[in-house]
Amino acid sequence: MSSGWTSRPSSAASRSSRHSHASSNSRAEDSSLKLECKAAYLSVFDDIHDNIMNKKDFILVLQQTGRNPTPKVVQRYWDENTESISFAEFVDICRKEPPTSVDDLLRAFRKFDINGDGYISLEELYKVMTMKGEKLSRQEVKAMIDEVDENKDGRLDYKESEIFRYIEFCKMFVATTEECKKMSLRVMEKKERQRTQKEDQPSVRPRKDKDEGADLGSQLSIRSSTSEKSEKRLSQASLKSDDLPKPSPRNRKEKQRVSRTGNFPQPSNLRSWKHAQSKGCFFVDEARGFVSHQYLLTLMEDTAIWLTIQPITIGDHGGDVLDRPPVDTAMYILRADHDDDKALVTFTEHQDSKGCYGVRCDLAAGSYHLIPFTTGCRLRPRKSDSSKEAKLVIRDKEGKITLTKPFRKALEEIFDMADLDGNGLLSRDEFSWFNIRTSDENVADDEWQVVEENVEMEKGEITKDGFLSLNVMEAEDNDGDTEDLWITLNSMGYNKALQLDEACPFKVDVYAEDGEAALEVTKLENPGLLLEGTVCASVIAKGDATKIKSVKDLMLYTYQGDARATVVIENKSRTKVTMELDCSKSKNCASNHDSLVCSIAVPPQSRMVGMHLLPVNESAEWFVQCTEAILK
Repeated sequence: MSSGWTSRPSSAASRSSRHSHASSNSRAEDSSLKLECKAAYLSVFDDIHDNIMNKKDFILVLQQTGRNPTPKVVQRYWDENTESISFAEFVDICRKEPPTSVDDLLRAFRKFDINGDGYISLEELYKVMTMKGEKLSRQEVKAMIDEVDENKDGRLDYKESEIFRYIEFCKMFVATTEECKKMSLRVMEKKERQRTQKEDQPSVRPRKDKDEGADLGSQLSIRSSTSEKSEKRLSQASLKSDDLPKPSPRNRKEKQRVSRTGNFPQPSNLRSWKHAQSKGCFFVDEARGFVSHQYLLTLMEDTAIWLTIQPITIGDHGGDVLDRPPVDTAMYILRADHDDDKALVTFTEHQDSKGCYGVRCDLAAGSYHLIPFTTGCRLRPRKSDSSKEAKLVIRDKEGKITLTKPFRKALEEIFDMADLDGNGLLSRDEFSWFNIRTSDENVADDEWQVVEENVEMEKGEITKDGFLSLNVMEAEDNDGDTEDLWITLNSMGYNKALQLDEACPFKVDVYAEDGEAALEVTKLENPGLLLEGTVCASVIAKGDATKIKSVKDLMLYTYQGDARATVVIENKSRTKVTMELDCSKSKNCASNHDSLVCSIAVPPQSRMVGMHLLPVNESAEWFVQCTEAILK
């Protein structure tokens, strides 16, 4: 007969049960983590057996898992000795580094609450709101508090008005990250279904769509200039596959070239042509590769144009000049008829003895994208910055903060770099491009108003002295702390010794024979796949082609101009191919890689730049000799 009482498990059994349950939960969480990592990995790579080969891809894959790593976190796992990270190592890193949470996003905002009492007072808000150089009075800060202080106690708690909405935004951000993870999972599942279907039907030959495998070179329309008016219209006919260079023997004799051809011929009547110009800059960006200003060229009439781009030295006074050959600067001209159809027109193929690249061509009336290009053979990320850190600010006898002479000179150089139209002043647009580079933010109306009210202006634009005073204000607001000033300097390409080693300023000049030519800065970013595809297309259209005998549907193209050579690999097959390019037998050549021998993984049905090469000695003969080997 049951008494209705159930005996309680012994404490040992209870502990065992709890341990088993915890172990089960741990295995489930780890399985879920691996699945998320796999989905994130496959959103960037084709296979989890592919290693992460560079820091940029490492950051990208981490971001796909909902992690937003700081430079310190990235450095912890990818230092100067790191060559690659495997999938298993990546999963282990994700175990150690938790995803970005609402608390992480709020941590910066909690800096307002300096004494940690859960409220933000007038004094606390005033101190933080002036740390970044914004000259707000106490009355203005008080007005900000009054506007959102719903219970009128003269301070803000974390549930009042704007702060509450900020928290909601943070939650929305995290929710969006979760959606991104789900999208990665769906992409992974789709890839696995496609792979399964392919394995289930091995004897079925894939159907080739009408447009599949269409040569990107067929979209090119490159033509040389002509002085005849009747031939000024830009040809709309595309290059056919028969127009491309035919495969050449591997044992052909390499052409000897001299890197410079002297002054290439410019139009004799150039003084009568309409002229538009702008400055710009290449920046080495750790996360995004090369970042540069980009332009929109608008022509009122069909016309011949003469376009040049060349590196320039900023300022007659400034930081130490680096001992290196001129950075190569080139320009690609693309049609802008449609946002989704930017077809290459031509590029600056020739170079003179001063490092100026130029091209003369005929363009129809309309708009064109101008995309600057550099190979990375000379402008490269610094491997380390072991130089002694320069002093930026000092205090005078009265305790007032002033700029040191070297820092002032560097800031004057930065001002000249930001002064794109070269009029000696910074317009709001120019100041915004500078701000985008240094803080990833445009200049809002209220921010520009603060600038107008507090610094020297001329004709509605910032003077050089006004720009310098902004930096003095920032140092004063930070009580002499120079961390934010160094962020500006590093963003603009300066090292600790105030040398400009991770940036290259340049100048663009466009001359139009007929009608007006307008040149406008439209972007400051890495053109990414657009430029990669454009460079590949130009090499395929103008270079020497070689069919790789050991692999079907694999081609190697080599283009060598007056002062640059580029090797492109085209993989028309349906499998990824990893190749080794060996240019070590080339003469007088430097590469954009650390060595003249490198391995390149080319995804199926794609094209990739394998290597760029420049002459080491610009006055000597040079040639490119490249051999290839299939690694897998």
